[in-house]
Amino acid sequence: MQPKASGPRAQENSLSPASGGSIPLRKFGKHDVQISALGFGGHHLGDAQDEQTAIRLVHEAVDNGITFFDNCWEYHRGKSENWMGKGLKGLRDKIFLMTKVCTHGRDGSMALQMLEESLNRLQTDHLDLWQVHGVSFENDPALFMRPGGAAEALLKAKEQGKVRFLGFTGHKDPAIHLRMLQTDFPFDAVQMPLNSFDANFHSFEIQVLPELIRRGIAPLGMKPMSGHGEPIQQGAVSAEEALRYAMSLPVATTITGMERLDVLHQNLKVAQSFQPMTLNEMQALRDRTREVSADGHFELYKVSLKFDNPEARMAHGFPLDMQSAEVKEMIQATGNTGHPYPAVPK
Repeated sequence: MQPKASGPRAQENSLSPASGGSIPLRKFGKHDVQISALGFGGHHLGDAQDEQTAIRLVHEAVDNGITFFDNCWEYHRGKSENWMGKGLKGLRDKIFLMTKVCTHGRDGSMALQMLEESLNRLQTDHLDLWQVHGVSFENDPALFMRPGGAAEALLKAKEQGKVRFLGFTGHKDPAIHLRMLQTDFPFDAVQMPLNSFDANFHSFEIQVLPELIRRGIAPLGMKPMSGHGEPIQQGAVSAEEALRYAMSLPVATTITGMERLDVLHQNLKVAQSFQPMTLNEMQALRDRTREVSADGHFELYKVSLKFDNPEARMAHGFPLDMQSAEVKEMIQATGNTGHPYPAVPK
């Protein structure tokens, strides 16, 4: 049975539609900062046909009003950050730049080293938002907060002026997100999957989103099309209604991957003419997708290894999915900056 609407669902979405073909801007949590309601995903940028295409994608995104740019130290072994840095050259003051650190429970000193590598790749002297990547395991909150852990590194980087805001991400289990929040670390943002399938299965929308709003933390939605668009390809939802649903939630931005120009243009069309779904429309989509949501097969990032990052699994001493594209990239890499780091201390 669908839980009774409460919190962010219980009120009609009051977001203003775009005017004059612009992308709506939204407040970044409790801070006096605004970001574009559509965010540019960094992982898919590394899937672009080539560097020239990636740079063009970034340029067109900025020209058309996207200000929020997502990335991560370990995406495509650094290629995503490198290509984004080249694309944003000369445009840094026009955008809100985020990347993620990939200690996955290991020492804070490693986090600071990764930060320097990310800043170098992205060709900037600071990040607007630095987030802990992919909290996935029961002990991740404790490992994050332990003496000498990543929490100390995040605060140090902020004190040094190398980052403005701090957050964490994850797509595995809403309960782990809640335990991260219970550490009472001063998070400014939290990133999580939000789509109509999530609403019916191990739901971040139901469990985590209301708590972020209560705390004044900026909710960042991701995977509006379930990662690689399988439900669109199989006809469960259209790309437009998937993106509209995610953007109609009370989030600061909805981050989605755009590795091709046609995908970018498709998403820009939705964002630049954005009309929030009504509560009835959102409920109708949740109802329509409930049956195909039940086993998580459109959210494999929650129930399988498919989206587990190898850096996280190695840190915890777990076997890798040898069919994973990222594992194959790791095996093939030669000049990779991701030199062998130690596992989480036991």
